Amino acid sequence: MNWTVVQRILGLLLMMFSLTMLPPIVFSIHFNDHSWLPFVEGFALTLVAGILIWFPVHRSRKDLRLRDGFLVVAAFWTVLGTFGAAPLYFADGLSLSFTDAVFESMSGLTTTGATILTGLDDLPVSILYYRQQLQWLGGMGIIVLAVAVLPMLGVGGMQLYRAETPGPVKDNKLTPRITETAKALWYVYLAFTISCMVAYRLAGMGWFDALCHAFSTVAIGGFSTHDASMGFFDSGVIDTVAIIFMFVAGINFSLHFFAWRYVSIKHYKQDPEFKAYSYILISLSLVVVFGLYQYRGFVDPGQTFIDGVFQAVSIATTTGFTTENFAHWPAALPVLLIFASFVGGSAGSTAGGIKVVRWLLIYKQGAREVARLVHPNAEIPVKLGNTAVQPRVVDAVWGFFSVYVVVFSLMMIAMMATGLDQVTAFSAVAATLNNLGPGLGDVSSGFMSVSDAAKWISVAGMLLGRLEIFTLLVLITPTFWRH
Repeated sequence: MNWTVVQRILGLLLMMFSLTMLPPIVFSIHFNDHSWLPFVEGFALTLVAGILIWFPVHRSRKDLRLRDGFLVVAAFWTVLGTFGAAPLYFADGLSLSFTDAVFESMSGLTTTGATILTGLDDLPVSILYYRQQLQWLGGMGIIVLAVAVLPMLGVGGMQLYRAETPGPVKDNKLTPRITETAKALWYVYLAFTISCMVAYRLAGMGWFDALCHAFSTVAIGGFSTHDASMGFFDSGVIDTVAIIFMFVAGINFSLHFFAWRYVSIKHYKQDPEFKAYSYILISLSLVVVFGLYQYRGFVDPGQTFIDGVFQAVSIATTTGFTTENFAHWPAALPVLLIFASFVGGSAGSTAGGIKVVRWLLIYKQGAREVARLVHPNAEIPVKLGNTAVQPRVVDAVWGFFSVYVVVFSLMMIAMMATGLDQVTAFSAVAATLNNLGPGLGDVSSGFMSVSDAAKWISVAGMLLGRLEIFTLLVLITPTFWRH
């Protein structure tokens, strides 16, 4: 393990992250909300910490290995989430404990969207903006941004990219150089953010709300500047814009890149995961809309249809926006929506969950085993489209699924040990491990009522979900530390 190179990169990344606390200062001064001081303090603390970590080893020029990449990614997300809490902890108007500040920061950075804050409509503009910015930076992954920037500082990025990038296949590069790949992803991400912001503005939002909600929509985060989330605007047009961009953000971003580069949509039509993703969302939306019609009747069929589709897409993609408290819908619908979050979006998207491609491979593997019962001697490959999937990838998917079930079960038991009932514990783990946000039971409106122990379990769940479990669990295996 190259400890000096890990320390050097961590210091550089912290110094870079400190710069993200400067834009809220500009918003605070512009809107005169008198809340700029906590961000100055947070900036200074993060910058000094980064310098102190980096300076003793700043001359180290050793190569970054894969194992170092895993350690940097895990350490950076943990440390960054902690330092990101500084402005929230220092803000007198919030009066947050250290636990609550870290919870809110980690929820934003991991694009979970769970919150312990109330009275959002009355909070300073700078704090509202900062929460949304955390989600936007975490959406594509700050490590991917670092991959585009660190080579200019003499640090290679492939190991960081492989350690952080979600999905069962981690070696796909859009361009020959990993730096160009990271930049390409960020260009696409930025283009969608600007498009979403303009669309929200044209739909009736003010510029500030449009910017903030574009951040959390494209990042599939779910934070809002209002307690009522999207329900605050009470606009079918705004809900429709959100549906479109939530759907787009849940698609593998490499498909967006290819569509932009070749000015063609053929890659979407040829991608099995995109087809499955679309089919799942359409089917879920129809079921939810049908359930709402049975529950509400046909008093306002247009609004009921939009509400059903909006909530289905929002929860299934793990965005977490709400137009109303779906936990109060008929009993089957809230549970169905929570289960939909286990599927999540596509690999290579900003969504959480297990990912569509993994479920698709599990389904195809199950179908193959059924076929083998009839034809025990047949060689039946697992295919995605016309391409046979390597057995190692299928094994990795089953391994991930097995570990996910074990981790989920242990976290749910730990949650119940803190005093939560079964429904609350189950949905709290689902909301954090799937990076969803809203839950059922006592956490249907937020995590403000749960104990500190439950919040720390939730923080661990957010990190595990964002880094897809293995990136963190690999650090506790003897093999990882063995020379």
